[in-house]
Amino acid sequence: MIKLFDQPDNTWELIANGLPWTLTLAGSSLALGFFLAIGLALVRLSPYRPLQALAYAYVYLFRSTPLLVQIFLIYYGLGQFEAVQQSFLWPLLREAHWCAILALTLNTTAYTAEIIRGGLLAVPWGQVEAAKACGMSTWLRFRRVIFPQAIRQALPGYGNEIVLMIKSTSLASTITILDMTLIARKETSATFSIEPLFIAAAFYLVINFVATRGVMWLEYRLSPDLREAKTGRTLPDQDVANAH
Repeated sequence: MIKLFDQPDNTWELIANGLPWTLTLAGSSLALGFFLAIGLALVRLSPYRPLQALAYAYVYLFRSTPLLVQIFLIYYGLGQFEAVQQSFLWPLLREAHWCAILALTLNTTAYTAEIIRGGLLAVPWGQVEAAKACGMSTWLRFRRVIFPQAIRQALPGYGNEIVLMIKSTSLASTITILDMTLIARKETSATFSIEPLFIAAAFYLVINFVATRGVMWLEYRLSPDLREAKTGRTLPDQDVANAH
């Protein structure tokens, strides 16, 4: 008979031992994927058709195949090639945690690139033209005008990607990564109780709560209109309209 909530007091501590792995997988993949996604999004918007096609193929491939399959292909598949075994990357690729980070990074890069691309396309072209008229260089326009606005536009969608990636780290347990999910599964098999799974779910719930609140705070800090609305102040153009 399955037992419910009849576990020893150290069950929380046991599952918490996998928390560093969960945070490491999520943090590393999101950080690396974000910077790779910026470059990929710019390539997607470049005027060079061959580069556009390659970037589109990458995005289509990783968005159209299951993440679990990608993890298996990288962990089990790359070792089948002798060239990979003899390369300088083999000391990393033979380790499960590096394979998991690689798979998660490549996957989130594809999704994040499309989110950032949408943010870049949402920047009003008139502001870009105005920056050109002011004599700004291409890099200065991107850094001071285009990218800040694109990030504000993309932040809600990227917040969803953060949540999805945190949850996706649980798939790393299938290649022996001792994260919270694998520990919970082992405890459930050993005790025939589903409490460890509830505890693991509670940890993921708290992590995602903190992550979503962090995204909301960042969105608030990057959006002057939200701050103005909260304080009851009006924007400059609204002040002019009210004056009339």
